Amino acid sequence: MSAMLEARGLSKQFGGLHAVDGLSLTVDEGSIVGLIGPNGAGKTTVFNLVTGQLRPSAGEVHFKGRRITGTPPYDLVKLGLVRTFQSMVLYSESSVLENVLRGCAVRSRVGFWRGLAGSRQATREDEKVRERALELLHFVELAAARDELARNLPYGHQRALGVAIGLATEPELLMLDEPVAGMNPEETAHMARLIRRVNARGTTIVVVEHDMSFVMQLCREIVVMNYGKKIAEGPPDRIRNDPAVVAAYLGVDEDAQA
Repeated sequence: MSAMLEARGLSKQFGGLHAVDGLSLTVDEGSIVGLIGPNGAGKTTVFNLVTGQLRPSAGEVHFKGRRITGTPPYDLVKLGLVRTFQSMVLYSESSVLENVLRGCAVRSRVGFWRGLAGSRQATREDEKVRERALELLHFVELAAARDELARNLPYGHQRALGVAIGLATEPELLMLDEPVAGMNPEETAHMARLIRRVNARGTTIVVVEHDMSFVMQLCREIVVMNYGKKIAEGPPDRIRNDPAVVAAYLGVDEDAQA
């Protein structure tokens, strides 16, 4: 299995605060990787560094063997690295379908062909993009709500719409920022199934999430952070029983456990 994403010695300093301190991690192609840790561990900062929202103080990020450190988010989307946000960026006054069409536009030539007003090619491209958007709505089980305003969807459905918008950009790596935050157990289970189906289609997944049970059941590999550093890495069973992880989450000293 080849590495799709690599962070090498990644650090970010805000004044005297080391938000991320020498973090290295590898995400293999086709995997589902969880990034967890207590509040303030540095997880979201790592996402921001990888996806070009922040520039690192030190270290490098590589995607499919290409150095992408500091590359703007829009350019990363075109390369196939896409992030969803905990606070969903939906066009609330637009329909569900229109939201997905906006995502599709990133990869389509619709903007070009619309310049050729009324051309047959423009019409064909519009039709292809619409078909793609409808296919994605079927995939996330929102086709019946395609004409609803995005703001009228139940919360769990809004999160699923966010995934559909991300998929519309045709990502090879999809980074999900707290995809089940605020969800009830039924919505959480539905999102877990959706993420597995996305992965089964060939998309590599990285998840930041506070719901430990969700991450343990979903992810094949888990990276644990605390105070900006990686303190553990491995499959769920190993992470669940790691003394450093237990100490980080319970707020106790490892030596005191012995």
